[in-house]
Amino acid sequence: MLDFIDALTTHRFLQHALVAGLLASVGCGVIGTYVVVKRLGYLAGGIAHAVLAGLGVARFYDKPPILGAVMAAMIAALLIGWISLRAKQHEDTLISSVWALGMAIGVLFIARTPGYNTDLMAYLFGNILFVSGQQLLLMACLDLLILVAVVLFYKQFLAVAFDEEFARARGIHTEFFYMLLLCLVALTVVLLIQVVGLILVIALLSLPPTIAAAYAHSVKGIMFLASLLSAAFTTGGIMLSYQPDLPAGATIVVLAGGCFLVSTALLRMRRGGYRGTA
Repeated sequence: MLDFIDALTTHRFLQHALVAGLLASVGCGVIGTYVVVKRLGYLAGGIAHAVLAGLGVARFYDKPPILGAVMAAMIAALLIGWISLRAKQHEDTLISSVWALGMAIGVLFIARTPGYNTDLMAYLFGNILFVSGQQLLLMACLDLLILVAVVLFYKQFLAVAFDEEFARARGIHTEFFYMLLLCLVALTVVLLIQVVGLILVIALLSLPPTIAAAYAHSVKGIMFLASLLSAAFTTGGIMLSYQPDLPAGATIVVLAGGCFLVSTALLRMRRGGYRGTA
């Protein structure tokens, strides 16, 4: 612990990593709440894995990988949203196809790109220790965009998440706000892949809000608590991974998963205790 604190005061990459974790926690807590409430985990997984196509294409044409990630995430969100709204009977199959196609396209472009693509591997498995100042600025801008959209359309998103029929009866354009919500999920995925990578992004997007939902009693409360938990997991994961030189992204997710299991066990014990005293 003391070694980490000492290193934090002298190493800029650790300072960047902590700031990146905090920035990612904002989007994770806010949008992750909608993912859990609306049960969008599978759709978010399709968006996350389709991002690899954008990363591969951008790297092949010598463009910033993060630009390709944003574009691919938005295209995947719109496509998956359209499938979800228009093809309910074959939704799982079609989203799985988008999921697999996105990864396959990404792998093909990566294979045709000269050199060893360490930056793309970092996006795949996450490497928060390599986040640059420019990436932090982009993450802050994405966070701001997400927060502005949620503040402006909080009631509409809430209606779409809990009761689409009622929202439609009240004149809310539910399809538009559903698609907008998926686009915000896509931006959050781009935020998180710089922290934990595409492989683990769904865990960080869903575990903190799921834990928070057991203790908070409102959507705003879940968002706030989930953001705090995400910040604790990212900071704690970086600290735990530093001394043994473990992958920070995987450590963050293991910490979040462990806390989820402990929280679930404690809740069951408490409920069992209540039944026993009844």
